[in-house]
Amino acid sequence: MSPFEKLISYTSAHRIKTHLVFWLCLYIMLLGKNNFDYISLNLRKEMLGIVFDLFFAILLAYLISYRTLPRLIIGRKHIMVWLEFIACSYLLMALNRVMVVYVLEFLVRTTPFTQESLFEIFTDVSKLFRSYFIQSFFTSLFFVFAKQVKSHYLAQKKTLLLEKEKAETELKILKAQLNPHFLFNTLNNIYSLSLVNSPITSQSIAILSEILDCILYRCSSTYVPISQEVTLLNNYISLEKLRYDEGLSVIFNTDIDRNGMIAPLILLSLVENAFKHGPGEDTGNSPIILIDLEVADNQFAFTVKNSIEKSEIESESSKIGLNNIVQQLNKIYPKSHTFKTIKSKRYFTAHLTINLQNGNN
Repeated sequence: MSPFEKLISYTSAHRIKTHLVFWLCLYIMLLGKNNFDYISLNLRKEMLGIVFDLFFAILLAYLISYRTLPRLIIGRKHIMVWLEFIACSYLLMALNRVMVVYVLEFLVRTTPFTQESLFEIFTDVSKLFRSYFIQSFFTSLFFVFAKQVKSHYLAQKKTLLLEKEKAETELKILKAQLNPHFLFNTLNNIYSLSLVNSPITSQSIAILSEILDCILYRCSSTYVPISQEVTLLNNYISLEKLRYDEGLSVIFNTDIDRNGMIAPLILLSLVENAFKHGPGEDTGNSPIILIDLEVADNQFAFTVKNSIEKSEIESESSKIGLNNIVQQLNKIYPKSHTFKTIKSKRYFTAHLTINLQNGNN
Protein backbone atom coordinates (compact mmCIF):
# COMPACT_ATOMS: atom_id res chain seq x y z
CA MET A 1 0.00 0.00 0.00
CA SER A 2 1.42 3.36 -1.06
CA PRO A 3 1.73 6.30 1.41
CA PHE A 4 -1.16 8.04 -0.37
CA GLU A 5 -3.39 4.98 0.03
CA LYS A 6 -2.43 4.74 3.70
CA LEU A 7 -3.34 8.39 4.17
CA ILE A 8 -6.72 7.91 2.49
CA SER A 9 -7.38 4.83 4.60
CA TYR A 10 -6.47 6.66 7.80
CA THR A 11 -8.62 9.69 7.01
CA SER A 12 -11.60 7.44 6.27
CA ALA A 13 -11.18 5.56 9.56
CA HIS A 14 -10.59 8.72 11.67
CA ARG A 15 -12.81 11.28 9.97
CA ILE A 16 -13.39 13.69 12.89
CA LYS A 17 -9.77 13.65 14.02
CA THR A 18 -8.60 14.25 10.45
CA HIS A 19 -10.90 17.23 10.00
CA LEU A 20 -9.74 18.78 13.27
CA VAL A 21 -6.07 18.32 12.35
CA PHE A 22 -6.67 19.74 8.85
CA TRP A 23 -8.31 22.94 10.13
CA LEU A 24 -5.73 23.32 12.86
CA CYS A 25 -2.94 23.10 10.29
CA LEU A 26 -4.73 25.64 8.10
CA TYR A 27 -5.14 27.97 11.08
CA ILE A 28 -1.42 27.75 11.84
CA MET A 29 -0.64 28.41 8.17
CA LEU A 30 -2.85 31.49 8.08
CA LEU A 31 -1.39 32.73 11.34
CA GLY A 32 2.15 32.06 10.21
CA LYS A 33 1.88 34.26 7.14
CA ASN A 34 1.67 37.31 9.38
CA ASN A 35 4.59 39.13 10.92
CA PHE A 36 4.77 38.34 14.65
CA ASP A 37 6.77 41.45 15.50
CA TYR A 38 3.66 42.98 17.04
CA ILE A 39 2.80 43.97 20.55
CA SER A 40 0.78 41.38 22.42
CA LEU A 41 -2.52 43.16 21.76
CA ASN A 42 -2.07 43.06 17.99
CA LEU A 43 -1.07 39.40 18.13
CA ARG A 44 -4.10 38.60 20.24
CA LYS A 45 -6.32 40.50 17.81
CA GLU A 46 -4.78 38.68 14.85
CA MET A 47 -5.27 35.24 16.43
CA LEU A 48 -8.88 35.95 17.38
CA GLY A 49 -9.64 37.47 13.98
CA ILE A 50 -8.37 34.37 12.17
CA VAL A 51 -10.44 32.16 14.48
CA PHE A 52 -13.61 34.07 13.60
CA ASP A 53 -12.86 34.13 9.88
CA LEU A 54 -11.79 30.49 9.76
CA PHE A 55 -14.93 29.35 11.59
CA PHE A 56 -17.17 30.79 8.88
CA ALA A 57 -14.81 29.54 6.16
CA ILE A 58 -15.26 26.07 7.61
CA LEU A 59 -19.03 26.40 7.45
CA LEU A 60 -18.78 27.56 3.84
CA ALA A 61 -16.43 24.68 2.99
CA TYR A 62 -18.87 22.09 4.33
CA LEU A 63 -21.74 23.83 2.53
CA ILE A 64 -19.88 23.55 -0.77
CA SER A 65 -18.50 20.03 -0.25
CA TYR A 66 -21.50 18.25 1.23
CA ARG A 67 -24.45 20.25 -0.09
CA THR A 68 -23.78 22.32 -3.20
CA LEU A 69 -21.30 20.22 -5.22
CA PRO A 70 -23.08 16.85 -4.77
CA ARG A 71 -26.37 18.37 -5.97
CA LEU A 72 -24.66 20.05 -8.93
CA ILE A 73 -23.01 16.75 -9.91
CA ILE A 74 -26.35 14.96 -9.84
CA GLY A 75 -27.49 17.50 -12.38
CA ARG A 76 -30.94 18.41 -11.10
CA LYS A 77 -32.40 21.88 -10.53
CA HIS A 78 -29.14 23.79 -10.93
CA ILE A 79 -30.86 27.16 -10.60
CA MET A 80 -32.31 26.22 -7.20
CA VAL A 81 -28.93 24.92 -6.06
CA TRP A 82 -27.19 28.16 -7.00
CA LEU A 83 -29.90 30.28 -5.37
CA GLU A 84 -29.57 28.27 -2.20
CA PHE A 85 -25.78 28.62 -2.25
CA ILE A 86 -25.98 32.41 -2.73
CA ALA A 87 -28.54 32.77 0.07
CA CYS A 88 -26.58 30.60 2.51
CA SER A 89 -23.32 32.35 1.66
CA TYR A 90 -24.92 35.74 2.23
CA LEU A 91 -26.24 34.67 5.65
CA LEU A 92 -22.87 33.20 6.67
CA MET A 93 -20.96 36.34 5.68
CA ALA A 94 -23.51 38.58 7.39
CA LEU A 95 -23.24 36.53 10.58
CA ASN A 96 -19.47 36.67 10.29
CA ARG A 97 -19.63 40.48 10.17
CA VAL A 98 -22.08 40.55 13.09
CA MET A 99 -19.69 38.42 15.19
CA VAL A 100 -16.78 40.67 14.32
CA VAL A 101 -18.63 43.87 15.17
CA TYR A 102 -20.49 42.73 18.30
CA VAL A 103 -18.05 40.20 19.76
CA LEU A 104 -14.52 40.48 18.40
CA GLU A 105 -14.30 44.26 18.59
CA PHE A 106 -15.32 44.18 22.27
CA LEU A 107 -12.45 41.77 22.90
CA VAL A 108 -9.72 43.70 21.13
CA ARG A 109 -10.82 47.37 21.20
CA THR A 110 -11.13 49.84 24.04
CA THR A 111 -14.59 51.26 24.57
CA PRO A 112 -16.28 53.51 23.69
CA PHE A 113 -16.33 53.17 19.89
CA THR A 114 -18.97 53.41 17.22
CA GLN A 115 -20.51 50.29 15.70
CA GLU A 116 -22.51 49.46 12.62
CA SER A 117 -26.16 48.63 13.12
CA LEU A 118 -27.57 45.27 12.09
CA PHE A 119 -29.41 47.00 9.26
CA GLU A 120 -26.18 48.49 7.93
CA ILE A 121 -24.42 45.13 8.18
CA PHE A 122 -27.09 43.16 6.34
CA THR A 123 -27.59 45.76 3.61
CA ASP A 124 -23.92 46.42 2.83
CA VAL A 125 -23.70 43.52 0.35
CA SER A 126 -20.65 44.96 -1.37
CA LYS A 127 -18.60 44.93 1.84
CA LEU A 128 -19.82 41.45 2.76
CA PHE A 129 -18.67 40.18 -0.61
CA ARG A 130 -15.33 42.00 -0.77
CA SER A 131 -14.21 41.68 2.84
CA TYR A 132 -15.71 38.36 3.88
CA PHE A 133 -16.98 36.13 1.08
CA ILE A 134 -13.86 36.25 -1.11
CA GLN A 135 -11.54 35.47 1.79
CA SER A 136 -13.78 32.71 3.20
CA PHE A 137 -14.38 31.21 -0.24
CA PHE A 138 -10.71 30.89 -1.15
CA THR A 139 -9.87 29.60 2.32
CA SER A 140 -12.57 26.95 2.02
CA LEU A 141 -11.13 25.83 -1.33
CA PHE A 142 -8.27 24.10 0.53
CA PHE A 143 -10.76 21.73 2.12
CA VAL A 144 -12.97 21.43 -0.99
CA PHE A 145 -9.96 20.46 -3.13
CA ALA A 146 -8.72 17.86 -0.63
CA LYS A 147 -12.25 16.45 -0.29
CA GLN A 148 -12.68 16.16 -4.06
CA VAL A 149 -9.31 14.44 -4.50
CA LYS A 150 -10.23 11.89 -1.86
CA SER A 151 -13.74 11.38 -3.28
CA HIS A 152 -12.36 10.94 -6.80
CA TYR A 153 -9.81 8.40 -5.59
CA LEU A 154 -12.39 6.40 -3.63
CA ALA A 155 -14.83 6.47 -6.57
CA GLN A 156 -12.11 5.29 -8.94
CA LYS A 157 -11.07 2.56 -6.52
CA LYS A 158 -14.69 1.44 -6.15
CA THR A 159 -15.09 1.34 -9.94
CA LEU A 160 -11.95 -0.77 -10.33
CA LEU A 161 -13.15 -3.09 -7.56
CA LEU A 162 -16.56 -3.50 -9.22
CA GLU A 163 -14.88 -4.19 -12.57
CA LYS A 164 -12.64 -6.78 -10.94
CA GLU A 165 -15.58 -8.46 -9.21
CA LYS A 166 -17.52 -8.43 -12.48
CA ALA A 167 -14.59 -9.99 -14.34
CA GLU A 168 -14.19 -12.66 -11.64
CA THR A 169 -17.91 -13.44 -11.78
CA GLU A 170 -17.81 -13.74 -15.56
CA LEU A 171 -14.79 -16.05 -15.32
CA LYS A 172 -16.62 -18.25 -12.83
CA ILE A 173 -19.56 -18.44 -15.23
CA LEU A 174 -17.25 -19.37 -18.09
CA LYS A 175 -15.57 -22.06 -15.98
CA ALA A 176 -18.98 -23.35 -14.91
CA GLN A 177 -19.83 -23.72 -18.59
CA LEU A 178 -16.58 -25.60 -19.20
CA ASN A 179 -16.66 -28.11 -16.37
CA PRO A 180 -20.10 -29.66 -17.06
CA HIS A 181 -19.22 -29.79 -20.77
CA PHE A 182 -16.05 -31.75 -20.03
CA LEU A 183 -17.77 -33.98 -17.47
CA PHE A 184 -20.60 -34.80 -19.88
CA ASN A 185 -18.17 -35.94 -22.58
CA THR A 186 -16.05 -37.99 -20.19
CA LEU A 187 -19.01 -39.75 -18.60
CA ASN A 188 -20.21 -40.64 -22.08
CA ASN A 189 -16.82 -42.24 -22.72
CA ILE A 190 -16.97 -44.27 -19.50
CA TYR A 191 -20.56 -45.23 -20.23
CA SER A 192 -19.46 -46.59 -23.60
CA LEU A 193 -16.79 -48.69 -21.90
CA SER A 194 -19.23 -50.02 -19.34
CA LEU A 195 -21.66 -51.19 -22.03
CA VAL A 196 -19.11 -53.70 -23.28
CA ASN A 197 -17.93 -54.58 -19.76
CA SER A 198 -14.46 -53.30 -20.53
CA PRO A 199 -11.84 -54.20 -17.90
CA ILE A 200 -10.48 -50.63 -18.07
CA THR A 201 -13.74 -49.11 -16.83
CA SER A 202 -12.56 -48.98 -13.19
CA GLN A 203 -9.23 -47.50 -14.25
CA SER A 204 -11.10 -44.85 -16.22
CA ILE A 205 -13.20 -43.97 -13.16
CA ALA A 206 -10.05 -43.65 -11.02
CA ILE A 207 -8.46 -41.28 -13.53
CA LEU A 208 -11.69 -39.30 -13.79
CA SER A 209 -11.72 -38.99 -10.00
CA GLU A 210 -8.25 -37.43 -10.07
CA ILE A 211 -9.30 -35.04 -12.82
CA LEU A 212 -12.43 -33.95 -10.94
CA ASP A 213 -10.42 -33.49 -7.75
CA CYS A 214 -8.13 -31.12 -9.63
CA ILE A 215 -10.97 -29.22 -11.32
CA LEU A 216 -13.18 -28.89 -8.23
CA TYR A 217 -10.59 -28.19 -5.54
CA ARG A 218 -7.33 -27.03 -7.16
CA CYS A 219 -8.53 -24.77 -9.96
CA SER A 220 -10.54 -22.22 -7.97
CA SER A 221 -7.84 -19.53 -8.05
CA THR A 222 -7.03 -17.26 -10.98
CA TYR A 223 -3.64 -18.90 -11.54
CA VAL A 224 -2.28 -22.39 -10.87
CA PRO A 225 1.18 -23.97 -11.36
CA ILE A 226 1.92 -25.10 -14.91
CA SER A 227 3.03 -28.46 -13.53
CA GLN A 228 -0.49 -29.00 -12.16
CA GLU A 229 -1.96 -28.35 -15.61
CA VAL A 230 0.54 -30.77 -17.16
CA THR A 231 -0.54 -33.49 -14.72
CA LEU A 232 -4.18 -32.73 -15.49
CA LEU A 233 -3.52 -33.04 -19.24
CA ASN A 234 -1.66 -36.32 -18.78
CA ASN A 235 -4.59 -37.76 -16.83
CA TYR A 236 -7.07 -36.59 -19.43
CA ILE A 237 -4.98 -37.99 -22.27
CA SER A 238 -4.69 -41.31 -20.42
CA LEU A 239 -8.47 -41.40 -20.03
CA GLU A 240 -9.05 -40.74 -23.71
CA LYS A 241 -6.40 -43.26 -24.82
CA LEU A 242 -8.17 -45.91 -22.78
CA ARG A 243 -11.22 -45.25 -24.87
CA TYR A 244 -9.47 -45.35 -28.24
CA ASP A 245 -6.97 -48.04 -27.30
CA GLU A 246 -4.39 -48.36 -30.09
CA GLY A 247 -6.53 -46.56 -32.65
CA LEU A 248 -5.26 -43.13 -31.60
CA SER A 249 -1.75 -41.68 -31.57
CA VAL A 250 -1.15 -38.93 -29.02
CA ILE A 251 2.21 -37.19 -28.71
CA PHE A 252 2.61 -34.80 -25.79
CA ASN A 253 5.93 -32.93 -25.62
CA THR A 254 6.88 -30.61 -22.75
CA ASP A 255 9.89 -28.33 -22.39
CA ILE A 256 9.66 -26.23 -19.22
CA ASP A 257 12.58 -24.19 -17.89
CA ARG A 258 10.63 -23.02 -14.82
CA ASN A 259 7.33 -23.84 -13.16
CA GLY A 260 5.37 -20.62 -13.67
CA MET A 261 1.72 -19.86 -13.08
CA ILE A 262 -1.10 -19.98 -15.62
CA ALA A 263 -4.88 -19.68 -15.74
CA PRO A 264 -6.46 -23.10 -15.05
CA LEU A 265 -8.48 -25.30 -17.42
CA ILE A 266 -7.76 -23.37 -20.62
CA LEU A 267 -5.21 -25.92 -21.79
CA LEU A 268 -7.56 -28.75 -20.89
CA SER A 269 -10.36 -27.24 -22.96
CA LEU A 270 -8.05 -26.96 -25.98
CA VAL A 271 -7.00 -30.59 -25.68
CA GLU A 272 -10.57 -31.70 -25.10
CA ASN A 273 -11.61 -29.84 -28.23
CA ALA A 274 -8.90 -31.68 -30.18
CA PHE A 275 -10.17 -35.06 -28.99
CA LYS A 276 -13.79 -34.23 -29.60
CA HIS A 277 -13.40 -32.87 -33.10
CA GLY A 278 -10.41 -34.93 -34.18
CA PRO A 279 -10.67 -38.65 -33.41
CA GLY A 280 -14.18 -38.04 -32.17
CA GLU A 281 -15.32 -37.50 -35.74
CA ASP A 282 -13.80 -40.59 -37.31
CA THR A 283 -11.60 -43.21 -35.67
CA GLY A 284 -11.16 -45.35 -38.73
CA ASN A 285 -7.97 -43.90 -40.19
CA SER A 286 -5.45 -43.75 -37.33
CA PRO A 287 -6.12 -40.22 -36.06
CA ILE A 288 -3.27 -38.31 -34.45
CA ILE A 289 -3.03 -35.52 -31.88
CA LEU A 290 0.18 -33.55 -31.39
CA ILE A 291 0.59 -31.41 -28.26
CA ASP A 292 3.58 -29.17 -27.57
CA LEU A 293 4.02 -27.19 -24.36
CA GLU A 294 7.04 -24.95 -23.90
CA VAL A 295 8.03 -22.39 -21.27
CA ALA A 296 11.19 -20.36 -21.81
CA ASP A 297 12.08 -16.97 -20.31
CA ASN A 298 8.50 -16.33 -19.12
CA GLN A 299 7.18 -17.04 -22.61
CA PHE A 300 4.54 -19.77 -22.65
CA ALA A 301 3.71 -21.54 -25.91
CA PHE A 302 1.07 -24.24 -26.33
CA THR A 303 0.13 -25.91 -29.60
CA VAL A 304 -2.52 -28.57 -30.19
CA LYS A 305 -2.76 -30.14 -33.64
CA ASN A 306 -5.27 -32.85 -34.47
CA SER A 307 -6.07 -34.69 -37.67
CA ILE A 308 -9.57 -34.36 -39.10
CA GLU A 309 -11.31 -36.59 -41.58
CA LYS A 310 -14.21 -34.34 -42.42
CA SER A 311 -14.08 -30.84 -43.86
CA GLU A 312 -17.58 -29.67 -43.04
CA ILE A 313 -18.25 -26.44 -41.19
CA GLU A 314 -17.45 -26.50 -37.50
CA SER A 315 -20.29 -27.56 -35.23
CA GLU A 316 -21.97 -25.15 -32.83
CA SER A 317 -20.53 -26.98 -29.82
CA SER A 318 -17.02 -26.52 -31.21
CA LYS A 319 -17.62 -22.81 -31.69
CA ILE A 320 -18.96 -22.49 -28.13
CA GLY A 321 -15.87 -24.20 -26.73
CA LEU A 322 -13.44 -22.00 -28.65
CA ASN A 323 -15.42 -18.84 -27.84
CA ASN A 324 -15.27 -19.79 -24.17
CA ILE A 325 -11.48 -20.05 -24.41
CA VAL A 326 -11.17 -16.71 -26.20
CA GLN A 327 -13.32 -14.97 -23.57
CA GLN A 328 -11.26 -16.32 -20.70
CA LEU A 329 -8.00 -15.35 -22.37
CA ASN A 330 -9.26 -11.82 -23.07
CA LYS A 331 -10.24 -11.35 -19.43
CA ILE A 332 -7.15 -12.88 -17.80
CA TYR A 333 -4.50 -11.94 -20.38
CA PRO A 334 -5.98 -8.87 -22.12
CA LYS A 335 -2.69 -7.68 -23.64
CA SER A 336 -0.35 -10.55 -22.93
CA HIS A 337 -1.46 -13.37 -25.22
CA THR A 338 -2.05 -14.44 -28.79
CA PHE A 339 -4.44 -17.19 -29.80
CA LYS A 340 -5.05 -18.39 -33.32
CA THR A 341 -6.53 -21.43 -35.02
CA ILE A 342 -5.74 -22.83 -38.44
CA LYS A 343 -7.91 -25.36 -40.26
CA SER A 344 -6.70 -27.22 -43.34
CA LYS A 345 -8.09 -30.23 -45.15
CA ARG A 346 -6.37 -32.69 -42.83
CA TYR A 347 -5.48 -30.82 -39.64
CA PHE A 348 -6.87 -28.37 -37.15
CA THR A 349 -4.26 -26.42 -35.16
CA ALA A 350 -4.71 -24.18 -32.13
CA HIS A 351 -1.72 -22.11 -31.03
CA LEU A 352 -1.56 -20.13 -27.79
CA THR A 353 1.26 -17.91 -26.53
CA ILE A 354 1.29 -16.02 -23.22
CA ASN A 355 3.73 -13.57 -21.72
CA LEU A 356 3.68 -14.92 -18.18
CA GLN A 357 5.65 -12.01 -16.73
CA ASN A 358 3.06 -9.44 -17.82
CA GLY A 359 0.00 -11.68 -17.64
CA ASN A 360 0.37 -12.75 -14.02
CA ASN A 361 0.86 -9.25 -12.59
